[in-house]
Amino acid sequence: MSRSDDLPLSSDSSISMRLAEAGPFAFSAYCIIAAFGTYFCMYGFRKPFTAATYADTQWLGIGFKTILIAAQVAGYTLSKFIGIKIVSEMRPRYRAVSILVLIAIAETALFLFAVTPVPWNFIWLFVNGLPLGMVFGLVLGFLEGRKVTEALSAGLCASFIVSSGFVKTVGRSLIQDYQVDPYWMPFLSGLLFVFPLLLFVSLLSQIPPPTAMDEASRSKRAPMGRMDRHAFFRRHAAGMIGLLSIYVLLTIVRSMRDDFAVEVWQELGVDDKPNVFARSEFWVMIGVVMINGCAFLLKNNRLAFLSSIALLCVGFSIVLLAVAGQRSGALSPMVFMVLLGTGMYIPYVAFHTTVFERMLAAFREPGTIGYLMYLADAIGYLGYVAVMVFRNTVSGEVSFLGLLLWASVLVAVASSIISVLLGIHYHRTLPDS
Repeated sequence: MSRSDDLPLSSDSSISMRLAEAGPFAFSAYCIIAAFGTYFCMYGFRKPFTAATYADTQWLGIGFKTILIAAQVAGYTLSKFIGIKIVSEMRPRYRAVSILVLIAIAETALFLFAVTPVPWNFIWLFVNGLPLGMVFGLVLGFLEGRKVTEALSAGLCASFIVSSGFVKTVGRSLIQDYQVDPYWMPFLSGLLFVFPLLLFVSLLSQIPPPTAMDEASRSKRAPMGRMDRHAFFRRHAAGMIGLLSIYVLLTIVRSMRDDFAVEVWQELGVDDKPNVFARSEFWVMIGVVMINGCAFLLKNNRLAFLSSIALLCVGFSIVLLAVAGQRSGALSPMVFMVLLGTGMYIPYVAFHTTVFERMLAAFREPGTIGYLMYLADAIGYLGYVAVMVFRNTVSGEVSFLGLLLWASVLVAVASSIISVLLGIHYHRTLPDS
């Protein structure tokens, strides 16, 4: 592999060279803006359709919105399995253009969703999810393996916390304020994000690769072939099974809260207020980003990794407190949704910012977070698809709020137990830094 294959296409630009010489604060601010903006815009092509209820349509006895969500999640899940290979093997120079091509495919699918008769248009949401599932790993590839990766990744993760609520607000506003047809709304919402997307991807493409000091502080990051991936998993099978189990549970409950937010808010007694989604997720973002972003201050990779396992338990404790408060009537709908979201996103974001990053660094493993994240995401979303099918074939009369509460408790308890066992395992097996 030549050195030029490691570099972004525009790595010799004046912006890229200035970034290479910039101080930590200026460099971090630039990377966070570019990564946050890119992934924020991606959500404009993925989530707006969930702002509609499609309550007047059923197919095969199943609510049409559930079919649409399941179709997109199925495509998104398949994308994660494809991404295990594509993202982990992607050369840095091709990441930016790949992001634009993938999102262009997704927007085309939304147009076809609008013009294809119901119910057969659901297939286009499967196509929409298929390319979008690989975008996160490509963006993360610009940020990993640096001394400040946790801060950069936390800024990136802030985008998928707050953007989902924001694009739902956009979608609801198009329907309520501008009388846009619910089937055209996702495509028109995507159009609003096209020009910002081009700007942020352009900024992202200027980020230079990790320095020699970054590699010394963490570990060298390089594409991983099939044999590399298999060998890594064999070396870390016990711990990886535990981590993947937690991530699957987190993905299921986080996705339930996100995809059925409109219905959950309605059952909480808050209806037809488009800005409620953006307001709740804004406060979730602030708390989660501040907590996870500070992990870069821990220089010792062993300590940072073990601390990230402990942080998982903190998030699950908040989830249990939120559910208890809601059931007792002690929390308002807004406070409940903010606390529940915070408790779910603290461990979820920790996987993206710290757990896998410091695992590679603590074990001095060459490789890429892309492989670990896409292995986790692939299994996680597969689990969510299974839950979606189960809910509609076995538990069709259960309320969205009730299902979310029970799932949150089960996930928090099971994941806390696994986290404690992982802490014991890694305390014994991690090498001294």
